[in-house]
Amino acid sequence: MKTGIQQFMLGSVMNTQAQARETLAAVKAAGYDGIELCAFMIHPTGLLVRLLTRAAGMPTGSGGKLDWHSLVKEAGLEVLSLHTDLGSVERDAAAVAAEAQSFGTQYAVITGMYRFAYADPAAWHDLAKRLNQAGAALAKQGVQLLYHNHNCELQRMPDGRLAYDILLAETDPAAVNFELDTYWFAEGGADVAAVMRALGPRMKLWHVNDRGARLDPQKPAMTPIVKTDSMELGAGSLPLETWLALAKQNGVEAAVLESHRNWVNGSPVQCAQASARWLHEHL
Repeated sequence: MKTGIQQFMLGSVMNTQAQARETLAAVKAAGYDGIELCAFMIHPTGLLVRLLTRAAGMPTGSGGKLDWHSLVKEAGLEVLSLHTDLGSVERDAAAVAAEAQSFGTQYAVITGMYRFAYADPAAWHDLAKRLNQAGAALAKQGVQLLYHNHNCELQRMPDGRLAYDILLAETDPAAVNFELDTYWFAEGGADVAAVMRALGPRMKLWHVNDRGARLDPQKPAMTPIVKTDSMELGAGSLPLETWLALAKQNGVEAAVLESHRNWVNGSPVQCAQASARWLHEHL
């Protein structure tokens, strides 16, 4: 299983060609095999998009004008996938496929829906149809479509199923497969191991993160309740070793680290370096 890191995690420290070069070199030196790129982070984006993602705790940085082909090649990293949005695939599947292939990856990943009726079963049934159509269009171009979850897919439908159950049951494995984010499903209270078993070989990539509470030993907690957040792999409380065994059984191709905040010394690079030690020990 390969190891990688999501570009989102590094957006704030890749704002110039020199800064991106230094950051990617550190990622490679830590032992990661690759990186996942985000389509709207490798192209210029409007201020509103950057502000919205920052408000959501996911700063994208301002690297949209950098030469990502040369940066990734120079760092010796593989592009594991290209994250995109469903509308882009529906508008021009050939263009999305061509960009993914220009980076040497076979995966285009849909990273969720925006302004979407998450509580409406009809919306999820319709989304499954759209994903099938988009996946079939990409497959004709030699690229596979993956769907990446957050926690919205844990909406309970009137028939008792979760929204994710609808996507899994109604998408065609020949057109649509999955990049499972175990952190977000654990955060939402899902039985992650059961989801992984249900996905089986349809789980192509694994977004991994740990969860716990970073406490200052010099400052006693004010209350008996502390806020949990993302943590370096192995530093939190999630059963990562159990999930890793299931990921291996599923034939997952790569474990991809992503966290948006709560980094060691405020540094996503130091956080990635710490998590790399866990990955190397267990992989």
